[in-house]
Amino acid sequence: MDTNTTPINIVRAHYAASAKGDIQAMMAHVSPQVRWTEMAGFPCAGTWIGPRAVIDNVFVALGRDWDGFHFELEQLIDGGNHIVGIGTYYGTCRSTGKPMQARVTHVWKLHGGEVVAFEQFTDTLLVHQAMQ
Repeated sequence: MDTNTTPINIVRAHYAASAKGDIQAMMAHVSPQVRWTEMAGFPCAGTWIGPRAVIDNVFVALGRDWDGFHFELEQLIDGGNHIVGIGTYYGTCRSTGKPMQARVTHVWKLHGGEVVAFEQFTDTLLVHQAMQ
């Protein structure tokens, strides 16, 4: 297997593209049938199927509703086809002007060089407080 397409390197490349705001590169290795789950209580909560649904319901929504929303990766845990990203969300809610900082864990599942599932775990109370 090409080292650029190992599960951990695919996830690492997603985060690098995210830091640059490059949606196309972020979605480069995402399966057409991906199941992308944002935690209940998060502003874009739900399970979104397919890259277009993820872009529209997660990334576009966050960019619309938050100034400077971003994720800072602190650690990647390599579990083979399961990768865990640990870090912190930052942003300022546009409607309230309140800043937010919340710890987050992302659990990625890959198969055949593609992201087939993603699940987010975060402190939704801290996000909600910034929105109030």
